[in-house]
Amino acid sequence: MNPVVGLDVAKGESQVQAFLDKSKPFGKSFSMKHTREELNRFIGSLNEIEVMTGQMPMVILESTGHYHSPVIQYLEEHEVLYILLNPIISYQAKRSSLRKVKTDAIDAYQLCVLYYKEDFEPHKNRGIKLLNLRNLSRQQGIVTNMYVEAKLQFHTILDQVFPEYRKVFGDLYSKVSLLILKKYPTSEDVIAAGESKLAECVMEFCPRRSSLWALDKAKKLMDSASRNPFQKVVYHSHLINLQMYIELLFQYQGHLSELEIRIVTLANELEDYKIVQSIPGIGEKIAATIISEIGEIDRFSHPKKLVAFAGIDPSVHSSGKFTATTNRITKRGSSRLRHALYLAVLCGIRSSRNKKLKEFYDKKKSEGKPAKVAIVACINKLLHWIYALLNRKETFLDIG
Repeated sequence: MNPVVGLDVAKGESQVQAFLDKSKPFGKSFSMKHTREELNRFIGSLNEIEVMTGQMPMVILESTGHYHSPVIQYLEEHEVLYILLNPIISYQAKRSSLRKVKTDAIDAYQLCVLYYKEDFEPHKNRGIKLLNLRNLSRQQGIVTNMYVEAKLQFHTILDQVFPEYRKVFGDLYSKVSLLILKKYPTSEDVIAAGESKLAECVMEFCPRRSSLWALDKAKKLMDSASRNPFQKVVYHSHLINLQMYIELLFQYQGHLSELEIRIVTLANELEDYKIVQSIPGIGEKIAATIISEIGEIDRFSHPKKLVAFAGIDPSVHSSGKFTATTNRITKRGSSRLRHALYLAVLCGIRSSRNKKLKEFYDKKKSEGKPAKVAIVACINKLLHWIYALLNRKETFLDIG
């Protein structure tokens, strides 16, 4: 017999359906909350099926963001094999049914039916270090997006208070720039302080710089204050918002700095990180994202599977005598991996950092390929290199 248990996972609970063998459902489906008590009962029911069939049932469930995490961790603690299914696969299977019915019980049932139709491999556990690296890398991306959004809002407020301030410092978001703006947010404040006091303040916030540099910035501050269209701030609320966004920018900068340190520290403990970073054009941040998203390379038996995982494989569209000649990439894999590879290719072909990749890009361009198509081809080539290097445990220089 070949038993299986299907789980339709939702927030805080799952619907459970068991099969003893193909076309042999076992009992009615039932709901299981993601608590230790009910998960213990679930493991007990798996043991009962094992006694009946002589084999521990396989558990099949969809990947559902973070909702399946407690179930997965519990299964791994009890050494139960499971299949973590891409939702696209189960969705396509449900669409093949003539009846349009959608309930949690039916979804759990359909997962069991799908198990007997397809040849799925059990999920391979990933290393804790790589998973930690992936979590930190993804969190860095989230915080970066929040930081960019805060910058945009900060710009909006600054435009209504002190737009000329942008011309004072080369980096508007540097520590000294934000601290000066926090202390002197209006033209009135700057003019009232005077040039000498402003220079002293700049030196206090940036002691590594020379007094001449501080004096130059003080003069620019005075000039910007005189040019500023808002000599008087009418809305006090703008100043409150400006102070708030300056604090937010400092917080995000601190979080991103800490995340970067932790990511690099963790990544340096992994051999794969140094291997990927040996490819010209791939820096610390991109290398960390690539290895954290790929995981263990032995999860992929062929480079084409890695290409598909990144969503770089071309879609195929044909019907009858028609076959499409222009096919876009599927974009069904890891979007973070795809974006990191895109950046790596751009860094590699610009300034010819990666001569081999630049030669390949130029070859595709000489064949008449558009720039975007040539870049996608380069991403495909880069993925094949990464696959080979990680499998052989060699650096790019070793095969150069």
